[in-house]
Amino acid sequence: MNYPLLVSVLALALLVVAARVGDARSKRKEGVPEEDQRVDYGPLVGATLTLLFFITGFAFMMAVGRYDLRKACEQNEAIAIRTQYSRADLLAPADAAKVRALLRKYLDQRISFYSTRSDSGRASEISTETARLQAELWSTLRPALAAVPPPLMGVLVTGMDDVTNAQRSSQAAWLNRIPFTAWILMTAIGIGCCWLIANRARRTDWLAFMIVPIAVSVSFFLIADLDSPGGGLIRVAPVNLTSLSQFLASP
Repeated sequence: MNYPLLVSVLALALLVVAARVGDARSKRKEGVPEEDQRVDYGPLVGATLTLLFFITGFAFMMAVGRYDLRKACEQNEAIAIRTQYSRADLLAPADAAKVRALLRKYLDQRISFYSTRSDSGRASEISTETARLQAELWSTLRPALAAVPPPLMGVLVTGMDDVTNAQRSSQAAWLNRIPFTAWILMTAIGIGCCWLIANRARRTDWLAFMIVPIAVSVSFFLIADLDSPGGGLIRVAPVNLTSLSQFLASP
């Protein structure tokens, strides 16, 4: 689902095929008297369409919620890094300089994480470098704590915990996607709707037949785009992290 346009095109193709199959079956019934066809598909079409757009709307709300969560995680990362950068003043000057230099490198990696497509080779390099910098920050902080009064040790350790936990929360939010079974369900109901509409039609009218496929495929594109944190057009921009980087770079 990292390719929203492909999802939309495939959905459109499947729904159009379903409409063609339904239209072909409808044409085979042209010689059958209407009273012999017996089944009234009207209520079934209405109920199925209602279910389709209810589930699609629910999936859209799920995607929006996950997008908002990723934005909140980006903001939390910026706050955690800025706080720990300020708390470095509690260390000895030499140790403070080392921690701040590492935090600036770490900040650059976090900005790259939000700016890089997740399906590119660069994404794995960023994850590896982020983990390395976290380990280096901890290894730099541990010996430096010996020169800090005990009440301040907890402040510095907690700040470093916040930095790493904020990154892990962002990673978890990136992996929190709409279940694949939900996509299968929406697609199956959409296929059923298109088949029923075309099958129930008294004549071939592709203008009417295409309304549902187009509406559903566009909805799928938007949902998949929102649900693709590192692959869609609608992505979380590292606004807060970039602002922090500019602030730290200013004299």
